[in-house]
Amino acid sequence: MAFLEKNVAPELNLEPDGPDHQYLSLCGDWTVSTLAEAEAGIKELAVAKDRLTCIDVSKIVNLDTSGAWLIHRTRGRLEFAGRKVELTGLTPERKDLFHKIEHYHPPNYKPERSSLSIVGFLEATGRQMVEAAKDGMAMLHILGSLGLVISTVLLQPKRLRSISIAVQFDRSCIGAVPIVALMSFLIGAIISQQGGFYLKQFGADIFVVDLAGILVLREIGVILTAIMVAGRSGSAFTAELGAMRMQEEVDALHVIGLSVTEVLVLPRILALMIALPILTFIANMSALFGSGLVTWAYLDIPPAAFLAQLQAAITVDTLVAGLVKAPFMALIIGLIACVEGLKVEGSSESLGRHTTMSVVKAIFLVIVVDGFFAVFFAAIGV
Repeated sequence: MAFLEKNVAPELNLEPDGPDHQYLSLCGDWTVSTLAEAEAGIKELAVAKDRLTCIDVSKIVNLDTSGAWLIHRTRGRLEFAGRKVELTGLTPERKDLFHKIEHYHPPNYKPERSSLSIVGFLEATGRQMVEAAKDGMAMLHILGSLGLVISTVLLQPKRLRSISIAVQFDRSCIGAVPIVALMSFLIGAIISQQGGFYLKQFGADIFVVDLAGILVLREIGVILTAIMVAGRSGSAFTAELGAMRMQEEVDALHVIGLSVTEVLVLPRILALMIALPILTFIANMSALFGSGLVTWAYLDIPPAAFLAQLQAAITVDTLVAGLVKAPFMALIIGLIACVEGLKVEGSSESLGRHTTMSVVKAIFLVIVVDGFFAVFFAAIGV
């Protein structure tokens, strides 16, 4: 009868290697069965990082991939701390194992820097700029691919997936009407209440109608709607595409010769570009309705006087100045959502991170685009 051999507990011994150097000698079994003990030993060991020069693995009895990975990660952490660490005592088989781990899984430790470090701040800024440049290139790639697909669809209208567009429009627009209308109603009411509170002190409470009308139609209505759409539909697009990436459905489309842009990206962006102007108009009407109710109840301005003052304060250009921004904001939201969704890797953590980044980037760029439009309208006198 054969008995299972008992595992030998892993040991770590820090031994001198000259007056200014030390080496770490590893003993026992470094396998998946003893991994918890080995990792605990590494955490408890107070390693003099500025003196350690090598890690000796010649006394290890049994070593598998899990143990080799832990040693490789420890070595990487020490090297990132600023000291070159050599791995000694390797047999040809173990040397090949460490070589494969080094090739496919390089250590990802970064040097610890003080929160007030200027070098650390500059490094973080540089990394963020590089990531922003990569995101910009990815968006341009999707935009170019989208233009190519649209030109193909114009030449061959049958390739337009109208059912997919209708489904995405239902999710992005019709399903969003209640929350957009409610939020806009409350925002319009708050603007009128706050504006009326201060203007009433100067006897100019009637001008709260001008304030609410111009502010809602030109800026607040479209910005708040775009932000809500970015959080609702943009995150949904990213999550859907990310889940497809994780389940290799996107790769399957490539294999069978279908265009990912045509099948997945175009219907979503077209639906969003149609939906956002409609939602913006609904948001404008809801905000003005809320504003009218508050001015009637709080400032004793009847609906007839409210409508007369509103008609004098705004023009068609005021409404158009807000609505014309909506398709461009929808395009930005859709592009970012699709780019982040297609960047998802094979883990749920990656899906959550890219979904969050999709919403953050979309809201940021929506505000930037609105700023560009404000400068442009001021330049042309609208």
